[in-house]
Amino acid sequence: MRRTGTTTLLLALALSAAVTVPGFAANAFRERGKASTIADSLLTITPTRDWNRLGISPGKKTEVWTLDGEELNDVTFFAGIEPGKPLIREVSKKRKPLPKFTRDTLLVDIPELLEGTYRASRNIATFTVSGARPDRFLDRDGIRFTFDYVDEDNLPRRGEGRASLVDGLLYMATFSAPRLYYHDRTLADFHALTDAARLN
Repeated sequence: MRRTGTTTLLLALALSAAVTVPGFAANAFRERGKASTIADSLLTITPTRDWNRLGISPGKKTEVWTLDGEELNDVTFFAGIEPGKPLIREVSKKRKPLPKFTRDTLLVDIPELLEGTYRASRNIATFTVSGARPDRFLDRDGIRFTFDYVDEDNLPRRGEGRASLVDGLLYMATFSAPRLYYHDRTLADFHALTDAARLN
């Protein structure tokens, strides 16, 4: 049977996700309708469908959730990033310093903070913030923004972020998926998940 380029890409992504499935032994199931605390913080999520939380997170104040595998769709929660800290764990402060969240960081600065973090930590050369607007997140004034980038495997990806500043701390959720098929398929799930976010 002759495969189209789209079919070949989807098969490759599925195989990539399948390779990571054994790692799910250390992951955690997040059941629909049950509240989950994020990274031992005040942030809780009560998902409207079942998700998987990855066992490895990029930072102390973060968690990564997925529906189909990290390469196919991922939601990263940043649960109370403190001033002076990067969004994720720094591998090398000298060779790969990450931008820091500061007391002077405004909501409009957050997309740029995420962009700098992606560029430095993931070796991303092509990253574009495609839109930003005011939003309500965690029942506070916040920001919603969209972005596009090309990952290290030259796969175009699209994402969205929602963030707010609460008592001097940054709370944010970001969604990322391959631009072809998986982004549009799971964007509504990201919206439902972040709408269910609460601070205790």
